[in-house]
Amino acid sequence: MFRHMPSMGPNPVKATVLVVDDSVEIQRYLRILLELDSYRVEAASNGHEALARLRRGCAPQLVLLDLQMPGMDGLETLRQLREFRPQPKVIMCSAVDDPEKIAEAVALGAHAYLMKPIRHLYLSAAIERCLHEDPARRPVERLGGRPFILPSPSPL
Repeated sequence: MFRHMPSMGPNPVKATVLVVDDSVEIQRYLRILLELDSYRVEAASNGHEALARLRRGCAPQLVLLDLQMPGMDGLETLRQLREFRPQPKVIMCSAVDDPEKIAEAVALGAHAYLMKPIRHLYLSAAIERCLHEDPARRPVERLGGRPFILPSPSPL
């Protein structure tokens, strides 16, 4: 016999995420994944638009930032973002698997670097780790063969 489970209502929003990508399809895809995981999603089509949104009061806890965009690329966007808004965690997203770009992103303060196409599991894990990590300790490791920055293990 099937018992009806009482509805617990909608899941509370975990955090606000700003998705910055010049591809409308990727914005839509990431919005779906993030909303499935109970995140509030804002979107910008390029670095200039993202910085303008942040200056106008958009206050995400996390920014998903495409590396390759016309005009201002993701690294320059990250550089400028850090000058006036250091609080949001940043995850770089790119089809470029270039160790120099990854190192530059980390040096500029990126918390993770995910390779496109982005898989839901990797995205969810990266966001959870970024939002709950110790900011002073972030060694670079690989997750599922993809570049990913993980927090250091807790000392025993």
